[in-house]
Amino acid sequence: MTRAPESGTDRAAIDRRRVQANFARAAGTYASLSVVQREIARRLFEHLDPVRIAPRRILDLGCGSGADLVALHERYPGAAVLGADLSPAMLREAQRQQRSHSWLLPFLRRARAPLLAADAAALPLSSASFGFIWSNLMLHWLAEPRSVFAEAHRLLETGGLLMFSTLGPDSLKELRAAFATAYGGEGSEGRARPDPHAHTHRFVDMHDLGDMLVESGFADPVMNMETLTLTYPSLSAALADLRAGGGCALRSRRRGLMGRREFERFTAACAGSMQEGRLPITLEVIYGHAWRAESRRAEDGRAIVRFVPPRTHGAE
Repeated sequence: MTRAPESGTDRAAIDRRRVQANFARAAGTYASLSVVQREIARRLFEHLDPVRIAPRRILDLGCGSGADLVALHERYPGAAVLGADLSPAMLREAQRQQRSHSWLLPFLRRARAPLLAADAAALPLSSASFGFIWSNLMLHWLAEPRSVFAEAHRLLETGGLLMFSTLGPDSLKELRAAFATAYGGEGSEGRARPDPHAHTHRFVDMHDLGDMLVESGFADPVMNMETLTLTYPSLSAALADLRAGGGCALRSRRRGLMGRREFERFTAACAGSMQEGRLPITLEVIYGHAWRAESRRAEDGRAIVRFVPPRTHGAE
């Protein structure tokens, strides 16, 4: 019996257990291979530079292998930092990384952050207990960002700051186009029916994220976006990098291998997009921050959200 295509909502649904399994697989090498994640964290810290805060407690939400914990300790030496993540395997790696850092940098021995395995939308933490919540590239691993914003709002004290990065809708657009070609999507020759499987996450638009922040009670959201273009020597190198960063965790993902004909079309489509011998992969990176305070609205009742003009960068 042929499986019917899933609705857009179903195709975008995240499999929480698959997220945990993917990061359990990636945990051992994540710290050494997460070059893009580290670069985006560096840029997110640049967005933090003009912000003047002195938090007593900081939450790194989706801390992964703990790379940002050291940077947060260095920037706010008087603050207590807590790392939280859904993946116990990643937290074990974060603990190992912290032991290594404290051996190399003795001044960090007293600053080792406690770690918490928990769902970002339901954290076992007291309300109004943090002055700053930091989250780098975590939101797109969740089925519903709005629920995480509501939880962050609950955890922040009045005047507290939420700062985050995530991926936007143009991310991995080259791979989506190649898969559409492979399966003979709408308006092309080949198979008449659309591909019933989703191959990449459906990332939330920057404007929708800003609206969600206001709906969750945040004030003065500021959103910014830039495009990074990564280039790879081959399709296999690009896919290996994506798997090392967590891969696909959609409920509608393909469970088995692609058919031979579809795989040939997919690889041919990717080869056709090569530029100067390298495969470009786009990442639309969204940066946002907002304050735990009373929301401001225009006279007609609409939320006030500020958007910073996008920047475009290339990266290899």
